Amino acid sequence: MPRPHTDNRWLAAATADMPPAMTDAVPPPAQDMTPYLALGGEPFVRTFCQRFYALMDSLPEAAACRAVHPPSLERAEQRLYEYLTGWLGGPPLYTSQYGHPRLRMRHFVAPIGRSEVEGWLSCFRTAWDELAGPSPHGDAVLHRVEALAWHMANKPDTGEAPSQN
Repeated sequence: MPRPHTDNRWLAAATADMPPAMTDAVPPPAQDMTPYLALGGEPFVRTFCQRFYALMDSLPEAAACRAVHPPSLERAEQRLYEYLTGWLGGPPLYTSQYGHPRLRMRHFVAPIGRSEVEGWLSCFRTAWDELAGPSPHGDAVLHRVEALAWHMANKPDTGEAPSQN
């Protein structure tokens, strides 16, 4: 009797009614394709972070967000790169160097209100649209990023996202 893991009778029975095109090739499981890999890995995240901070320096709507950053954005760009790499499913660069992100706590040093969050999100969305384009991961990533950005708010003028009227 064949060993259970080599007995493919269950596969033949399960696919008997499927058109041949559905049984010809088996793609890798979806859970193996992280957003990090789907987007292009390190080159994508690096380019995204560079574009994000270039936009922060140039978009008028990002002025309030830019104002709470130091004159050089180099360190912030590197930290965003490290964080996004792991957050998107790549190597845990940020947590291996700094431990748990504790993002809200780490951002208490900067006053973050509605205009700062909206400016940050404008940079993120613009860079994302330019570089990532539409993808199955895109909407999910943007939705989670928006919630995270509003969670960073720590000034009394805000605390939640504006209503979607």
